[in-house]
Amino acid sequence: MWLAISALNLAIAVILGAFGAHGLKARATIDQLSWWHTATDYFFYHALGLLALAILAKVSPQFPIKLSFVCIQIGIIFFCGSLYVMGLGLPRILGAITPVGGTFMIIGWLVLAWNAMKFAK
Repeated sequence: MWLAISALNLAIAVILGAFGAHGLKARATIDQLSWWHTATDYFFYHALGLLALAILAKVSPQFPIKLSFVCIQIGIIFFCGSLYVMGLGLPRILGAITPVGGTFMIIGWLVLAWNAMKFAK
């Protein structure tokens, strides 16, 4: 399941990146394109991180990844999603959601670090 979710994230990131590069370029403002680009970058980085967690789960099934994976996925949805909707021209107030997503991403990576330290003992 983890691997499938990771692969879907990566496929969606490619689709949204291509849409931003080709579909929005003629219609969007510089700010909108910048938000779209930032969202796509972070989407890719964190989708690759999810892929690494999925591989870790296969290689070391006893290593706990669920909480990290879920937090990062929620972070992608809120962080990248809020930037994408702003990139589409929806109200900038939706940018207030962006830090919530970033916080979830950070929590996911910190939980991974915590579990890695516990697992190493």
